[in-house]
Amino acid sequence: MSTDNDSGTGTDAGADPRQEWQHWHEQREAAVSSSYGPLSLTGTHWLSDFPEGRIPAVPGEWREDGDEVLLSARAEDGITVDGKPFTGTVRLTADHAPIHESRVESAGRRIVVLRREGLWAVRDFDPGSEARTAFRGIEATPYDERWVVPGVFRPYERTRSVRVENADGRERGLGLSGELVFELHGGEHTLQVAVEDDGSLWAVFADATSGRDSYRFRFLRPAAPAADGSVTVDLNRALLPPCAFADHFICPFPPPGNTLDTAVAAGERRLGAV
Repeated sequence: MSTDNDSGTGTDAGADPRQEWQHWHEQREAAVSSSYGPLSLTGTHWLSDFPEGRIPAVPGEWREDGDEVLLSARAEDGITVDGKPFTGTVRLTADHAPIHESRVESAGRRIVVLRREGLWAVRDFDPGSEARTAFRGIEATPYDERWVVPGVFRPYERTRSVRVENADGRERGLGLSGELVFELHGGEHTLQVAVEDDGSLWAVFADATSGRDSYRFRFLRPAAPAADGSVTVDLNRALLPPCAFADHFICPFPPPGNTLDTAVAAGERRLGAV
């Protein structure tokens, strides 16, 4: 996906679902609080906002050059590229590897090259960020089997793109591949979803708890549907989006129709209080 996404983990057949959920929850907290997890993001800097090439918070000089970014560095910038001290100019493309494997580093910070809809940006991941230091866990509702319901995936004939507002206030395209239909609280509900590279589904949704008892919107990542389209919808694994952990992510808001008229008092709700 070309959005600020986040993923859950699958379940093991035959395992106790409560224990599986607890393990998933602990893994999530460990992942978001890791050295280069979402809590460490301290800035997303669009190069078009810095035509002179100098970003005050980021060492080096960064310029767009068509399908690449030119990074120029001096010794005093303290930049390494591919693990080696770097001076001069290098051509970079968008990073797709895990953050800790990104090519550019400076004093323990990872500088990640990003491209969205033809625009270039660099992201600054700092393990010493205030958000990471202040993290006190994720508030989540304990597992309840009543939040696991059968669903069906109905693919569109072709992928659709809708314009939605993102967390940074800009509108961007959101690709949608079909609809996920399921029953909850006696009514039928539908979410527009994308299909990820591994076949799993991805939805951005809000519900009657959003902005009050939970974050303003959340993500859902059901496993890949079966051949007949059947899929298990486990709302115990509703996820906080990356922008719940750092303001510098550009998560998409729910597309039209993805605000449920019922309360989903399950899954991750908000960051833990100090």
